[in-house]
Amino acid sequence: MTRVWKWNRPVTVREVLEDLQQERSIAYTTVMTVLDNLHQKGWVRREAEGRAYRYEAVSTRAAYAAALMNDAWSQSDNPAAALVAFFGMMSEEQRQALRDAVRIVRPETPEAPQAPQAPREENPGSAGEATGR
Repeated sequence: MTRVWKWNRPVTVREVLEDLQQERSIAYTTVMTVLDNLHQKGWVRREAEGRAYRYEAVSTRAAYAAALMNDAWSQSDNPAAALVAFFGMMSEEQRQALRDAVRIVRPETPEAPQAPQAPREENPGSAGEATGR
């Protein structure tokens, strides 16, 4: 997936292979199998181009990471404890990124205006005194 996201456009097995071969030796069939598996799992879509396919990521890298975190968190028998442990592992930069993300999802808004209060019932005796009755 990293290579597909890196290209940020539909890619062929050959393109991914050539990119990977800059770092290590890998077979064409291995790359083809991995991309086919990603297609079967729904992580990439493919479109035929001649005798080959072009593969494109279905979601962004950020959405993929969020899905992984959500899956791991939802499998916990104590989600609050899992979050506390996760936050404890974060660097200060990561905690700041979390605070920024929370602000985006839940922007701070000024306090909502309070609803007008219903008129209080006056003591009938005091009302009469005020009007001179």
